[in-house]
Amino acid sequence: MNQFGVCLLDLPDELLLIILKKLSNTDVLYSLLNINDERLDILAKEKIFSNILDFVSFDPMSSIDRFKLKYFCIDILPKIHENVKYFILKPDLMECVLFASDYPNLTKLKLCNFKQEFVLPYLTNGSPLRHIFQEQITHLILVNHDTDKLTEPSNNYTVDVYERILKFFKNLKHLNIIGSVKMSNPYLSLVYLPPNTFHSSILTYLSIDVCSLDDCLYLLDGRLKQLITLNDNLPHMTCFSLKCDFRINLYDTNLLPLFRRMSNLEKLTLYLRIKDQDRFVDGTLLQNEILVHMPHLHSFTFYICTYINTDGLQDQLSSEDIQRTFTNIGQHHVVSIINHSSCEQITCSVFSIPFTFDHLQDIGHMIPNIRFNYVTYLVARDVIPFNREFFIQLARAFPLLMTLRIFNRESQSCQFTDSQSYEIAKYPHLTYLDILCGNIDYIEQFLNETKTYVPCLTKLRVVYNNLRIVTNNFTRKQTRRNCAKIKQLLIFIPLVHTTEFYSFFPLLL
Repeated sequence: MNQFGVCLLDLPDELLLIILKKLSNTDVLYSLLNINDERLDILAKEKIFSNILDFVSFDPMSSIDRFKLKYFCIDILPKIHENVKYFILKPDLMECVLFASDYPNLTKLKLCNFKQEFVLPYLTNGSPLRHIFQEQITHLILVNHDTDKLTEPSNNYTVDVYERILKFFKNLKHLNIIGSVKMSNPYLSLVYLPPNTFHSSILTYLSIDVCSLDDCLYLLDGRLKQLITLNDNLPHMTCFSLKCDFRINLYDTNLLPLFRRMSNLEKLTLYLRIKDQDRFVDGTLLQNEILVHMPHLHSFTFYICTYINTDGLQDQLSSEDIQRTFTNIGQHHVVSIINHSSCEQITCSVFSIPFTFDHLQDIGHMIPNIRFNYVTYLVARDVIPFNREFFIQLARAFPLLMTLRIFNRESQSCQFTDSQSYEIAKYPHLTYLDILCGNIDYIEQFLNETKTYVPCLTKLRVVYNNLRIVTNNFTRKQTRRNCAKIKQLLIFIPLVHTTEFYSFFPLLL
């Protein structure tokens, strides 16, 4: 910056702050604090650089990071300790960072890579972190990495971990437990446990995966007093979010009576897949069964997919017919799609836009002209073939797609040879592709580099014989590149593979 006679310190404080905000808070503090420049020292001590500190990138195995961490604990944290409100840590750094000083204003903690055996020893009366956990922390976020506990009974994990956390953090008002990857953390299960399990009189916000819809309803039975009460209404609840990946029967559950009790609800988020209906869930049904009971509602975000057997369908409705029912109730930012998910079943998906969920199930051959900027997991299912144009549109509509599962036995109706010029479908983030229930043409579509670009594909689920045919016994040049990074090949048939096979899949050796 000296090329034109201007250096960093010549800039006014306002511009310096704009530049420094581009860096992480720990980088600002490590780089500018204690460098014998009073002006930079004052800027670095601004609360915006010390109220949230993220140490997740620090690796205790790295000598450089160990030196930085020691410097933080000895020279930096004691100087800015009164500003700190929120720490983001891994369990192996908790003692080092939390013991470095007193943090009178610390109320929020995020623990990444949470594992039961590393964290639970700190949740005892003799724990050196007891005061901070019990007296100060009101907001707790856990990124659960207990993937090895998924095979254990959910009730045991609920009591040993979730129940213990809620009891130990006595001032906890906000609890958010998420998986390190989607659907990778043990579920909360309350169905067969005593009614006083997982209870709190002060918790106001809870985000957690549950085993079943019944477990969700148990959470709303009065054990969380500030979320609901024991009366017929739920007067404290102003925000409710329910995301259910498995199919439910809307009328066999207690959902509709529950919604009718939420008279003061202001924000509602629903992700539902509904089976055993004789009609589609449309704007009219939502208005009459749910929305009419929520006079204060001002935010309604939803994805609702209805599955109906064709022999039980009374009227043949179009997407436009469904769309009109939402227009009639003043819901204009809604998309509706109808497709045949099988020969015996019709699927109707209705959702608000922009689409804010990361999961989308059973989209058909008709892709709406919008971008699904948050979707990472997608199931494509239809009885109408997915042509090459479909996969190009799919790539554009789902730019962050990481998992794609294809259920379609129909052959692509229009084929193109390798020599023909055609746009390549680009899936830059796709890591898992499941075509076990897909036509062989879709294996050709994704493994042929002249048709599809999948630089991050590491997991493939496929019929082995179809894979062998498409790759010409693992010798075809056009399919070699898209197979080169695959680390998991799910074919369900133990085979002795050839040299050509391992040249195609070198990471499987």
